[in-house]
Parts: sequence; structure tokens; C-alpha cells
Amino acid sequence: MLNKSFTPFPILTTERLTLRPLVIADEQEIFTLRSDSEINKYLDRQLSNTIDDARNFINKVNENINKNDSLYWAITLSDKNILIGTICLFGFDENDKCEIGYELLTNFQGQGIMKEAAEKVIDYAFNTIKVRKIEAFFHRDNQSSIKLLEKLSFRNSNEPDETNPDLICYRLTNSNDNLK
Repeated sequence: MLNKSFTPFPILTTERLTLRPLVIADEQEIFTLRSDSEINKYLDRQLSNTIDDARNFINKVNENINKNDSLYWAITLSDKNILIGTICLFGFDENDKCEIGYELLTNFQGQGIMKEAAEKVIDYAFNTIKVRKIEAFFHRDNQSSIKLLEKLSFRNSNEPDETNPDLICYRLTNSNDNLK
């Protein structure tokens, strides 16, 4: 049974990072993430055109958190409270499964930041929320995501996405389940 109560919001910390809730003050960084063509080239989503788009997105994310439908963290460096990326868990289902998603501003990529953030979120998902499986769907050409997920022990499900043949699914199963 999932422990899906996200109040109070779980602030997670690592050696270099603080994962905290999104706030309206993050609107410029969210706008940059959601309007950058390089970051969004593999994502099937509408690009943000205005700061209002970013503000509306932040409000929608926080509504979903309040309904315990998803968790969405702002990734910040611990010594600065400025958003450099995001990571989320969503799509929780009755099979104790969820999906993970993430994005990082380009000038922070290649520094191990997303791996560090993802390890913390995966630990939280398995040990606090008690999910049994985490999935990640991404474009087959997104080599950065493939490398990251494989470093995190995700494995290709080898099941094509029924709605988009360009998407592939990687899965990670909670190793604690094997101990029961």
C-alpha cells in the first residue's frame, strides 16, 4: 500500500543539493526550462511562451501535490536557493508503481547533479512512499537519459509505447521487494 500523503511536502537534501517545493519565485527559471529548445527537444509538450505560462505551470504542479497526485521538486544547489532543474514522481497507480521525470538547465548538465537528485528521489519513492516499481518514458534518441537511467540501474522494458513508437520505457524495481 502506497504512503501517498505529501503534506508536509518532503524536502530532500544531498551533499550538494536541496530538493524543495516549487514556488512562484521560481517562475523565471521554470520559464527558461520550459522554453529552451535544447532541453525540450525530446519532450512532447507545449513550450512556455511567457512568464504567465510558467506561473500557471507552477500553480498546476502545486495543485497536483495538494491532491497527493504527484511530487515535483525544484532542484537547487544547497548554498543557493535558485532552481537549476526539476525532478518529479507522478502517475501513481494501484500496482504501487509511478513514473519519474526530470530536467536540468543546460549549464548544469554533465556534473552528476541529476544522478544525485534522482538517487535521493528513488530512495524516497521506495522507502517512504513504498512504490514497488518506477518507470521512465523518454525519446529513444535521448542518449543522456539512457546513460543516466542505466547508471541508476534502470533497465529497458523492451515494450514499445502504444501511443508513441519513439518512446521507450525503462524500469527500476524496488530491490527490498526481493527480500520479502
